[in-house]
Amino acid sequence: MTTTIHASTLLVLLPGMDGTARLFHRFDAALRAQSSIDTQAIAYPAAPLDYAALEAFVRARLPRDRPFIVLAESFSGPLGSALRADPPPGMRALILCCSFVRNPRPMLAPLRHLLGLVPFGTLPGFALRQALLAPYATPALQVELATALAQVPPSVLRQRLRAVLETDASRSFARGSLPVLYLRARHDRLVPPANAVQILRQAAGAQLVDIAAPHMLLQAAPEAAADAVAAFITSLSAAQALN
Repeated sequence: MTTTIHASTLLVLLPGMDGTARLFHRFDAALRAQSSIDTQAIAYPAAPLDYAALEAFVRARLPRDRPFIVLAESFSGPLGSALRADPPPGMRALILCCSFVRNPRPMLAPLRHLLGLVPFGTLPGFALRQALLAPYATPALQVELATALAQVPPSVLRQRLRAVLETDASRSFARGSLPVLYLRARHDRLVPPANAVQILRQAAGAQLVDIAAPHMLLQAAPEAAADAVAAFITSLSAAQALN
């Protein structure tokens, strides 16, 4: 399906826990093939920063000369929530992809003090494939995931996981008023399906799109994700034209 949107709209991409923004290329290509949407990916520093520091980093890099929509993937959900609660000039909406605004696995929170024992640099590929890609893993996706994670020091991954286990941005998220789209993967093994229900309750009028994909939805099902995102942005453009 070919979708026409306002040419000046920009989609700002905030990455998952790897933070490299290297894993957006499949989704970006699919989006450009079917629409005129421009994208800007923000890669995070390879440093052990908490969500507050990352929020400041992201805000400093958001566009100031054109309207934009933020797509927060997985780990970046609390950052998207903070932006929605206090939106910078030009921000028009938030898209959450397999993401969360508070710890999606609260039963694991007490284990955050044991993260120093987790061998992030030597985790077996099988475990990562099962958690992030199964049952849609391909050799190419496995290589791309391993390459991205290899760019991030274990100490940084450890800090980001600790941030996830400690976060609860649900109150600030609920204060926001910008439109929300949630992309939910039907085979997500990290973020429970009920997480999306909680987010929909907190954001009046939020939209939900289910896609047959694993947690790495944008990478495993880029065309379906691009279609959903383009349709959402088109609906926003149409609504704004009526106002």
